[in-house]
Amino acid sequence: MLVPRGGGWGTRVAESARARGLEPVVVPLITDEPPADTGPLDVAIAQLRATAAAATGSGTGPWLVVTSATTVRVLVGRMAGLPSGVRVAAVGTATARAARAAGWPVDLVPDDASAAGLVAALPDTDGLVVHPRSDLAAPTLVDGLRERDILVVDVVAYRTVGTGDGPITLDPAPDVVLVTSGSVAREVARRLTPLDPRTRIACIGPGTATETRDAGLPVHVVAAERSAEALLDAVVETLTPHPEQEGHS
Repeated sequence: MLVPRGGGWGTRVAESARARGLEPVVVPLITDEPPADTGPLDVAIAQLRATAAAATGSGTGPWLVVTSATTVRVLVGRMAGLPSGVRVAAVGTATARAARAAGWPVDLVPDDASAAGLVAALPDTDGLVVHPRSDLAAPTLVDGLRERDILVVDVVAYRTVGTGDGPITLDPAPDVVLVTSGSVAREVARRLTPLDPRTRIACIGPGTATETRDAGLPVHVVAAERSAEALLDAVVETLTPHPEQEGHS
C-alpha cells in the first residue's frame, strides 16, 4: 500500500496501517512549503490577536477556521500560543486532533467534515473569521461564509508542491494507493500511471474521490469519514474477502 506523504503524517499513517495488518510503503508525492510572501499570514495572525484582545466577553471572540493538520502545524510555528478568546473551528477529526494536541480548545467540528459542512455549522457571528489555508484550497468555505455576510480573512498559510517530476515505478506494484487530496490525485496521475490493473485507488472522502476521477483515475474505495483512520479501515474492509467468497478464486 502506497502512503503518499512523508513526515510525521506519513509515519503515523504507516504505523496505523501496520497495526491493521497492511504493508505500507511511504512514497512522498507532495510536501508543503511556506508562501512566497509570509507577510499576509503574519498580518492575519496579528488581526486575530488584536480582535481577540478587543472581544467584550466569552463567546464573542474571533473564529480561527482550520481545515488541515498542516495548517495547525504552520500556525503553531508562527504564533506564541493561541490568543485567549479565539474560538477554533476544525474540519475533520484529524484536524481537530492536531489542534487539541497543540493545546488549542476546539469549539466546533461539523458532523459533515467538509468546507460546505463548516459553512452550514458555523454560528452567526458579527466578528472576524480567519481562515489560513493551502494555496490549492477551493473557495467553497470562504465564498460560503461571505455569502452569509461574515467577515473572512482568507490567507495562504502554505503551498502544496510536488516532490519531483520523474515517473515512479514500484516493484511490486502497490495493491492500494491512498489518495488524501486532489493534489495527491494529480501527482498519482502524473507520476504513477499507467497503474497496474490490480492497483486500487482509495480516497479519503467524496470530494477527493471527485477530484481523483477528474484527474483521470479510477476510484475503488471511498472512506466513510474524512480521516486517515477511516480510510485505512475502508481499505481493510475492501481487501478482506467476504465469508461467502472464501475458498473461491
